[in-house]
Amino acid sequence: MTRFQPISLRSTRRILHPDMTLMVGLGFLLVTFFLFTAELAKPTIMQLTMPMKPKHGSGNLYCGGPLSRDVTTLILGKNSQVHYYKGDGYDYNSENTKLQTTNISPAGLRRVLLAENAVNPRTMVIIKPGPYAKYRDLVDVLDEMNITGQKRYTISDMFQGDYELLKQYNL
Repeated sequence: MTRFQPISLRSTRRILHPDMTLMVGLGFLLVTFFLFTAELAKPTIMQLTMPMKPKHGSGNLYCGGPLSRDVTTLILGKNSQVHYYKGDGYDYNSENTKLQTTNISPAGLRRVLLAENAVNPRTMVIIKPGPYAKYRDLVDVLDEMNITGQKRYTISDMFQGDYELLKQYNL
């Protein structure tokens, strides 16, 4: 007689160990992607500090501020042109006020600002956006102020004398 071996009805189970290496790599790629997109989504801003308003009765906008010889006024025109003159805009004497024109570029406005700072480090710049100036021109001029290290500047409205000066030079 032959002997038979008993057959087990139980099947042997295999324990599965999946390889999670690919999932870890995918997780790091997702984290990297979301960190990168969050960094690109941050808005870029420029800090602009405006001067305090003058007290009642002081009468002068630049109370205790720079003298007229320490001021350069920039008038932003059309086609990224910048018209500039020495003075604060309160004295529009045509003999003393000489309007010059340049453009917003490193060879234009930056050269003018660096030359002004070399001659007089106390120079204050008044930026006056003209009627045909674009917002981009104002941002470019503010960038030039930061690039040239100009510490004293302000943004102002144009006065009637500024319009007359532009009309005198046919601009």
